[in-house]
This record gives sequence, structure tokens and C-alpha cells, in this order.
Amino acid sequence: MLTQLAPCLSLGYILGRLNEGLALKITRPLIRYGIPTSLMGLLLRAGIGINLIKSAAMALLSIGLLIAVITLNPQLKSKVSSTTLKLGSSFGNTGYFGIPVALALLPEEALSFSIGFDLAATLVIWGLAPGLITPNQKELKQGQIASYCTKRISNSPAIKGLVGALIISTTPWAQEVASILWIPSKIVIYLALIVVGIKFTSLGRSTTSSPIKNQLHGIKSSLIIKLIGLPTLMLTLCLILKTPELMRNALVLQAAAPTAISVLLIEQNNYCNKDEATVLLAYSTLISFITIPSWAMVLNI
Repeated sequence: MLTQLAPCLSLGYILGRLNEGLALKITRPLIRYGIPTSLMGLLLRAGIGINLIKSAAMALLSIGLLIAVITLNPQLKSKVSSTTLKLGSSFGNTGYFGIPVALALLPEEALSFSIGFDLAATLVIWGLAPGLITPNQKELKQGQIASYCTKRISNSPAIKGLVGALIISTTPWAQEVASILWIPSKIVIYLALIVVGIKFTSLGRSTTSSPIKNQLHGIKSSLIIKLIGLPTLMLTLCLILKTPELMRNALVLQAAAPTAISVLLIEQNNYCNKDEATVLLAYSTLISFITIPSWAMVLNI
């Protein structure tokens, strides 16, 4: 895990010191071309089957329940007040962190469970989040919400990747294409991590004027929910529903992933709340180097 994360984050930090504007230049093509390509490659490698569907349903159930709890609990709602914090608490960096962790800690048979979780979360966040975090969303009339959501989901990078994978999987060349796309899929992961490293530059500058204690004060509830609350909820659901051990382990590790890079990429693309997203993403990623091994011990992996 460190062999992938550390070099990319370090390179991004160095590039950010030279030119922080590189983040936006990388983000735009990454959203348009990189995410669909990466998701297509992962889907073709894992295969589109019942395991993927089951794990996607579990992801939607756990994330939906978590969002409902945050929304309906006045105390949590006051502490996780902004849309950025809600997204950061609910959606994890499964594609660029969780899946590499799963590949490192679990048998390859668990890949379909991990990707199923990632697929469901990616479809939701790229389908709905870009509109939720923009000011114009407040201007939507009630009757326009359904058509708006449908349009967002149909235009999302995740849907493009899913449709592409479904089409290619019906051809005789599915395995060959999967092998070819595996390389660009990994390149996309590395580029996304470099973007995070670039954004760490601004975090370092803000730390000089804003103590770490102050930065953590605004996001500590989101950190606890994301790194402890969501995986605990997923583990509880798996125990109640008596899911197989390999599926349970894969899903809990995905739920324990730090805040999704997608939150930062979306906000970088929409020019809003970038500082809040950067701080949450940075600290959740750093703290996850402690919490992920802890969850692996809990799961007895």
C-alpha cells in the first residue's frame, strides 16, 4: 500500500510547490476520460456477476443508512453541517485506496466484492454530488429534481465506465481488453493520488496560519464517522445478514477507506469548498494508515 501511496503523494506535493494550478489541469481530463477508463478496466478484470451486485447493494444500504442517521440526528447534523462534510463522511476513497488495500490484504477472489462497493458509491457520488455542492442546486424546483438527478446520473463518468464495460463484456475480446485497460486504470489511480499530493501543498501553507488543532476541530466528527462509524455499520449489517467471511472482510475494508478523492475532484472542478475538502481528505488519509491496520486486526485478516 505504501509503495503506491507514498511516491505519488510525494511527487504531487513537489509539483504543488512548483505550481498548485496543476491540480485543476489534471482534474478535468481525469474526470472526463480517466474515471470511466479506470472503472471499465476494474469491472472487466473482476467480472460482472452476482457477487458484484450483492456488494453494490450492501454499499448503497450502508451509505444510505449513514446519511439518514446524519440527517435525522440533530446533534450529528449540527457537527456535519456542510454538504462537503456529509459527502466526506459517507463516501470513501475505494477506487484509489480501498481496492489497492484489498488487493494487498485479501485473496483476488475478493476483488469483485471490493469493486461492487466502489461501483455503487461511484455511481451515486458522480451522479448526484456535482449538483449538490453547486449553488445553483438550490434554485431547482421540486418538479425538476427527478429529471435533474436522472440527467446527472446518465452523464456521470461512472455510468460511462459501466456501459463501456457491459458492451465490451459481450464481445469475444473482453479478456484482452481487460488486460489492456488494467495499465491505464492504474495510471488513473496514480494521477488521482498526485492530485491529492498537490492539494497537500495548500494544506501545509494553511497550517502555518491555522494550527492543526483548529483544522481538526471542524472535521473531527466527519473523521470519526468515516473511519470508524461507517465500517462499524457495515460490519454490523454483514453480521446481521450473515454474509460470507470474504465478502464481509472486503466490504468492511472498503467502508473503512478514507474520504473519497471524488469529493476533492468534484469541488476542484466546481471551484467551491476546496479547502474544507482538502483538509478532510488529507487528515482522513493520514489517519487511515492507523485505522486500516486496526480494522484488519478486528477482521483477523
